[in-house]
Amino acid sequence: MFMAVVGSLLVCLCVVAAEPSDRRSTDDQGVAPSASDHAWVSAAEQQRWDLVRESLAGDRVNVDASQPDGMTALHWAAYHNHSRTITALVAAGAEVDAETLYQVTPLSLACEYGNLRAVRALLDAGADANAARRGGESPLMLAARQGNANVVGSLIKAGADMEDKEARGQTALMWASAAGNLDAVDALIEAGCNVDTTLQQSGLSALMFAARHGQSAVVMRLLDAGLDVNTVAKPKRSGGRNPRSGMSAMMFAIESGHLQLACDLVRRGADPNDQRSGYAPLHAITWVRKTELGDNPEGDPAPRITGSIHSLDFVRQMVEMGADVNLQLKNGKSRGQRLNPKGATPFFLASRGADIELMTLLLELGADPTIPNDDGTTALMAAAGVGVIAVGEEPGTPEEVDRAIEMLVDLGIDPNVVDRNRETAMHGAALRTFPTAVRKLTSVGADPEIWNHKNKRGWTPLDIAGGKRPGSVKPSPPTIEALKEAIEGSSF
Repeated sequence: MFMAVVGSLLVCLCVVAAEPSDRRSTDDQGVAPSASDHAWVSAAEQQRWDLVRESLAGDRVNVDASQPDGMTALHWAAYHNHSRTITALVAAGAEVDAETLYQVTPLSLACEYGNLRAVRALLDAGADANAARRGGESPLMLAARQGNANVVGSLIKAGADMEDKEARGQTALMWASAAGNLDAVDALIEAGCNVDTTLQQSGLSALMFAARHGQSAVVMRLLDAGLDVNTVAKPKRSGGRNPRSGMSAMMFAIESGHLQLACDLVRRGADPNDQRSGYAPLHAITWVRKTELGDNPEGDPAPRITGSIHSLDFVRQMVEMGADVNLQLKNGKSRGQRLNPKGATPFFLASRGADIELMTLLLELGADPTIPNDDGTTALMAAAGVGVIAVGEEPGTPEEVDRAIEMLVDLGIDPNVVDRNRETAMHGAALRTFPTAVRKLTSVGADPEIWNHKNKRGWTPLDIAGGKRPGSVKPSPPTIEALKEAIEGSSF
């Protein structure tokens, strides 16, 4: 026996039954259930349609009897897409808009599974096309998410409100767009739905839902309907589950790993240097490629790249389409010990993650490795660890950081630069707690007479390695030892 509905059915099988049924009865012996109301509803659940009709003909049952969760025979007929039984039940007096304990009507159940015959039979019987579930989910939203355009069309013809919103403010078009149901999107647009509705809290639109989920065909259909490719989200508040203010469909696509779609959006007019969200495409790809590690020592999973291009191809194509490889970020400021994004170039942020492959490609494409951020922090300092907050959670392994340091020194970047926060590359190595980085910096000329001083927070590299740092008070004895070796080995 199928499990009863909890809100929406917990049964996840999408069954479109051919009449009299696509499924065999669970009772191969044909044993009739008891005459109780509950057993009669169970007969509908088990698709014993002959028994249901026989019971109706004998006038032996309460047609609105329900199981403990509120499921009636009409609900089960709708779930199994059995229109003849629906018609018979309604003719016998069944309540066409009966609700379960979770406000699920037979029509909403049929819409959730795309059961066209059931939907038409229920609508013909007078079912309310706008009867919403507890969270405000209308039959049209459920049909749009499932994707059967004929069901969507039938509901609209029956008076379903295309602009109806559920508890979070989402519409049927948003649900269809996020799910990538192009036919349902077409049906809604052709019926005249509003294509540019946005959510009050997050500022998301159907276009942004589609871009975030990588639904390329839907994105292009929405643009064809007249949406501006460069429109951006304007959430009431950024952070938490809300996006950054200024996020466009292109930026949603990039940060979700849909790089082919992002390039296609540029071809449709998106600005490859747009940094209204705080970052431009070439900056964002740095953390799409190398995410922060978080609680997982192997790193949080990067977004799954979709489409026909990988991240390095994406960078090449964006530059070919006009992305400025040396674009500096206009916004941002130092927040405590964090790295200041203002003035950062894509190469600077790639260096922060010690992403050698990306750094190499950006150089090939014309990146200037000497451009610092607004605090005067160099790419070498960023690679060493300046701005690191959480020990062991920032991108870049000890081996990668050592290679990045060598590479950046070979490019002419001075390992003894002191920025406006009085940080040096050695302060960064201490923040990472990488003794190998300390030794690498020493080997390329980092001078204790320059780096062995207090930064703006009043900490020397030794203080930081000893636990005076944000995010952790745990000392790193190997880093302390490497720093002491560097001091003792100099004339300082």
